[in-house]
Amino acid sequence: MLASAFAVLALAVGIEGPIPSDSTPIALVTAEQADLLLAVGLRSGRVRKRVAVPPDPENVLGGAGLTTVVVSPRPGAVTLLDWQTLRILRVLRGFGSPHLAAFSPDGEWAYVTDDGRGELDVIELARERVVGRVFVGRGAHHLTVSPRGGRVWVALGERARTLVVVNVSNRRRPRVLRRFDPGFTAHDLAFSPDGGRVWVTSSDGDDVTVLAAAGGRPLFRVPVGPPPQHLAFAGRFAYVTSGYGRKLEEVDVATGRVVSRRATPYGSFNVAAGAGLVVTSSLFEGTVSVFDGHLRARFTEKVASAARGVALTRWAVAPRSSIGL
Repeated sequence: MLASAFAVLALAVGIEGPIPSDSTPIALVTAEQADLLLAVGLRSGRVRKRVAVPPDPENVLGGAGLTTVVVSPRPGAVTLLDWQTLRILRVLRGFGSPHLAAFSPDGEWAYVTDDGRGELDVIELARERVVGRVFVGRGAHHLTVSPRGGRVWVALGERARTLVVVNVSNRRRPRVLRRFDPGFTAHDLAFSPDGGRVWVTSSDGDDVTVLAAAGGRPLFRVPVGPPPQHLAFAGRFAYVTSGYGRKLEEVDVATGRVVSRRATPYGSFNVAAGAGLVVTSSLFEGTVSVFDGHLRARFTEKVASAARGVALTRWAVAPRSSIGL
């Protein structure tokens, strides 16, 4: 389950600041049972576009002006699409079981974990090809990129007892710096916007643990709800989900204090945030729920039988609804 991109992953890219009046905020959602990528208008809740992608699409990255990336583990495929038209640019194949992806802060590179082969792969988006990879360990799963772009942390498994720190200063030759046990079973993870901390969710506990990025020392914990949790950052707040707990929390990044809390549809694991919006997707109910930055509910709309990954972007002029091939 994705710690979704928009905070696509780590909020270094995507839509930031107010949304211009001549653009439309869009949620990109993977409908894995239908083998589709959906573009959902966040003002209306209407599906604006449907694009067929390789089977079982789980996770998605996106942002205004950035190549959209869809990861399909079962066929071992990573699909690259034009950010506004969602035209398929290239399907990269030959992965073992690619699972999650994250952008570099400049949006020019995408990092993909391949849990089948235990690798971290580096895609140069302009060239539409894999240019580097490194073995990090079997079960490579959730990942996060530092705001300056020099480090990637990878969790080995959905129930990880090992976190791996990778130096990606040379994207073509990434190298493992260290491995460590965080002291609990980890699931998702994300760098704080200032890069000084890494927030790590649990696969068997109710808390999110905040670690020092330098050394991995625990700093504090945030009570959330039944695991696994996922999170996204926007400004001075973290937004943390408990899909099984039907809960979304707004947390002060500096103090770990829970500022507000809202109910969400069952199975709303993944979350994306930015430009004054927070969006969750429900794997079990197929809904997209939209909130403002202080978790005041705007709407919940059913868009598929199962809605897994979610990312945020904006379109200057939204394309008409269509089916991609």
